[in-house]
Amino acid sequence: MTHKVKMLTLGWAQTNCFIIGNSASGTAVLIDAPDDAPRLRQEIEREGWQLSAILLTHAHWDHVRALHGLKEATNAPIYMHAADLPLLEEMPERVKAWIGEMELPAPKPDVLVQHGELLALPACCLEVRHTPGHTPGHVSYVWHEGAVVFSGDCLFEGSVGRTDFPYADHKTLMESIFKQLLSLPEDYTVACGHGRTTTIARERYTNPFILDWRARLGGSR
Repeated sequence: MTHKVKMLTLGWAQTNCFIIGNSASGTAVLIDAPDDAPRLRQEIEREGWQLSAILLTHAHWDHVRALHGLKEATNAPIYMHAADLPLLEEMPERVKAWIGEMELPAPKPDVLVQHGELLALPACCLEVRHTPGHTPGHVSYVWHEGAVVFSGDCLFEGSVGRTDFPYADHKTLMESIFKQLLSLPEDYTVACGHGRTTTIARERYTNPFILDWRARLGGSR
């Protein structure tokens, strides 16, 4: 098997991140960088991979605290959506407000992704889907070869992303879920930013937020 996916749950907020490694190319991509840069490097190097890219689903502080350490150690390019740049800049003050710790400013992204873009990386090819609502620049990454969508904090098992934060909007979030995630094949795995993985089918038919929104739309979609 050429590809291997590893999920790690790290940091104060117990945030999931995902490493997709490719034994043929000897490279890996990291989706979100929540905390503990040394641990992430160790996990990647243990497999004999080289980190070739760091992809952010969004720029909330609990998804980016390891950026500084990883960038300094590997110089891997950072990918994110431009609409979340203000959040990235606010990261140190958000960390202080939430958990009372000092934090270095996060490095700026090297690549600004756009909706519909295909990222042909050495480790794998990922489709970018803009899924705003939790944050303005939230994106989900679809790995069609592996039948997985990395949904960040857009969609969870039995729940959806919070919209009681600055820049968030519930209507926008639900429209993102219906247009960009539920349009995927039902057997696709949903690799969430917190909690357990799930499937498109399970969330389509059992997620109470999705069922409620569908009822508001008159049972369509």
